[in-house]
Amino acid sequence: MHLKKHPAKSLLMAYIDLLKLNIMSLVLVSSILGYYLGGNGIDSFSRLLITLFGTTLTAGGAGALNHYLERDADSLMERTKNRPIPKGIIQPGNALMFGILLVLAGTVILVMQINLLTGFLSILTAFLYVLVYTPLKRITWLNTSIGSVPGALPPMGGWAAATGELETGAWILFAIMFLWQHPHFYAIAWMYKEDYALAKFKMLPVLEPDGKRTIRQIFWHLTLLVPVSVLLYIEGNSGLIYAIGVIFLTGLFFISAIPIAKDRSIKSAKLLLKSSVIYLPALLILIIIDKII
Repeated sequence: MHLKKHPAKSLLMAYIDLLKLNIMSLVLVSSILGYYLGGNGIDSFSRLLITLFGTTLTAGGAGALNHYLERDADSLMERTKNRPIPKGIIQPGNALMFGILLVLAGTVILVMQINLLTGFLSILTAFLYVLVYTPLKRITWLNTSIGSVPGALPPMGGWAAATGELETGAWILFAIMFLWQHPHFYAIAWMYKEDYALAKFKMLPVLEPDGKRTIRQIFWHLTLLVPVSVLLYIEGNSGLIYAIGVIFLTGLFFISAIPIAKDRSIKSAKLLLKSSVIYLPALLILIIIDKII
């Protein structure tokens, strides 16, 4: 089990903690992926930077609102009880206003400086994450699948920023991200199932401690990820180098899940989690190499 995070040492660091930088980094990588693939490269770095800035604000605001809504649950869990609100470093009302302002600011920037579609996708992502996925954690184990919808929207936002529309390739990226998130979040849920039980979150490993359905969900989505990821080649958005590379990359991701199927250990869950985090930037690098060569 990971050690719990230490409390923020300053008010500034506490507000930075609210942004959920680990999630934001994945959002930004997937946004760049969509922008690069949709625009067939990067024709305007300034436009990309504005897109990423607006996306950062909106994603950070959604993270802060998640902190606000889950403050009581966070106080019960070992890994989250040192977060800024449970520790009393930031008052709940201040976190709420901070989150709302960031979401609105990011959306306005994207609408005014990029296009309406990108702004809409950004605020839709925040809405689904904060007001649909977050409360569903206490209602149904399907929160992981439903929460994968807002998690799969950032590459579509990047694509929309580059092209002004959503073409077939954008929907394929959505599907890739949707499938990728299941092994990623089930690995986290397995690692922290005791904590989630304390918070009364209805995560699948909490409801079924033997892990059989969790393992099935992981491998079901990993299996689907192989053919879906190749669709970018079939659709003509990428070349043969990508097709060969993505089969190899997704195969390694699949193999990294085998240990947790065998021993159900925290160590194996960490391996799967690390593989999932590596997968996205590796996919971006593969797409760039394919385009250059």
